[in-house]
Amino acid sequence: MNIIDDNRKARFDYAIDDKFEAGLSLLGWEVKSARAGNVNLKDSFVYFQVASNGGISAILKNAHFSPFQFGDVSTQETRRDRQLLLNIHEIKKIHNAVKTKGVTCVPLRLYFNKSGRVKLEIAIGKGKHTYDKKQTQKERDIARETRRAIEGM
Repeated sequence: MNIIDDNRKARFDYAIDDKFEAGLSLLGWEVKSARAGNVNLKDSFVYFQVASNGGISAILKNAHFSPFQFGDVSTQETRRDRQLLLNIHEIKKIHNAVKTKGVTCVPLRLYFNKSGRVKLEIAIGKGKHTYDKKQTQKERDIARETRRAIEGM
């Protein structure tokens, strides 16, 4: 597994519950840009669009794919909406979970799987409060200090 981008801010801001692997509907220049590592998931989120016939689709919004330098830069839209390729049962499960207050669906990391396809790991997360974030930071500091003390011996 070759990781393209990791959304570390999402892991800090949300308490992660369930994780899912989704495919992405990308254009050719976006795949080439991803191979070059020019992708940013920092401000992105997953949005659910309900059609008039009752169908639900999951869409990745606000993910930034830098323009591919050897392509036609004028036609490359960097922050367009990209459809997520998930099973209908997974989409319904995530959509029902997101309906509750304080729960959201965030992208965690973008990577190439073993067959070379671009995959997105998404998770259902509940937003942390400020005191939860401080507690997480304390735990990281304590773990870092103990690791240093053990290595120093």
